[in-house]
Amino acid sequence: MMRGMGNMGNMMKQMKQMEKKLAEEQKVMEAKTYTGVSPDEMVKATFSGKREMTDLSIDPKAIDPDDPDMLSDLVLAAVNSALKQIDADGKQTLGKYTNNIPGM
Repeated sequence: MMRGMGNMGNMMKQMKQMEKKLAEEQKVMEAKTYTGVSPDEMVKATFSGKREMTDLSIDPKAIDPDDPDMLSDLVLAAVNSALKQIDADGKQTLGKYTNNIPGM
């Protein structure tokens, strides 16, 4: 019976090491910057790895008072582009730790 306890101890030690590595990689990812661009590059949205928008730049040519929906569409495209980058990076960076964990 004691033999099984040693294996459990090793497993716990490995889990602690994995948690530490995961936390370190998450901090690195959160420090990154992600910039999404609209298809015509008239709008750029910049986010931190924490999914917080840090900048939004709009080319004056994108501001058409007769077509405000166009500007909305450009902003949405740029924001969604940046968020997709964050998601893809998260899956690549953190996925190696969470792929085999149910519910993650």
